[in-house]
Amino acid sequence: MADSKRTATGEGRRQRKRRQTRERIEQAAMSLFLERGFEATTVEDITEAADVSKRSFFDYFPSKEEVVFAWQDGFADRLMAAIAARPAEEPLVAAVEAAITATVVAAVDERSLALGELIHRTPALKARDQLKYARLEQKLAEALLLRKGNDPRERSRMHILAAVVIGALRVGAELWRQRPPGAAPQDFAHEILAELWTILAEFGDEAKAGR
Repeated sequence: MADSKRTATGEGRRQRKRRQTRERIEQAAMSLFLERGFEATTVEDITEAADVSKRSFFDYFPSKEEVVFAWQDGFADRLMAAIAARPAEEPLVAAVEAAITATVVAAVDERSLALGELIHRTPALKARDQLKYARLEQKLAEALLLRKGNDPRERSRMHILAAVVIGALRVGAELWRQRPPGAAPQDFAHEILAELWTILAEFGDEAKAGR
C-alpha cells in the first residue's frame, strides 16, 4: 500500500525514488566531469560515486554523454513553462522576451557556466551540443502555437518565429563567452533580443523598399 501513496504533487513513491536516483547520478557525474574532465571519467567512476550499479546507470542514461545534456532538456521544458505562464493578453514578442530572459537567468549559475566550458573544450560534447538548438526550436514553436490556440493557420508563423529566436540564442551563447567581467545574464539576454527585433525590422523595411 505504501507504494501507492502519492505526494501533493501527484508523485508516487516509486516515481520519487527514480527521480532521486536520476538526480544522484547526474550530480555525481557533473562533479566528476568538472573535477577530472569528461574523457577521464568512466561510467564506473560515476556509478561508484553515485552508489548505483552499471545496470541502474544505463536504465537512466544510454551513455555518459547523455548525462551532460540532461540539463538542456530541463532548459527546454522550463522555457515552455515560462511561455505558458505569461499573461494571455500579452503581445507575443513581449511574452517571448520575458520567458527567455527568465529561463536564461534561472539557468545561469557557476555549475552551468563551468559545464559550458567543459562542453566547449571537449570535441565529442561540442558536436552533440548543437543538437540542443533543434530541440529548443521545436519546444518553443509548440509553446507559441499553444498561445495561438493551436490554430493551424499560425503554425508556419510560430515555427519561423521560434527559428529566428533560437538562432539568436545560438549566436548569443557564443557572444556570452566573450562577455565582459560582471555581465548580468538578464541584461545580456535583453540586448540580444532587442538586437534581433531591430534586425528583423530593418530587413522587413529593406524587403518592402525593394518591391
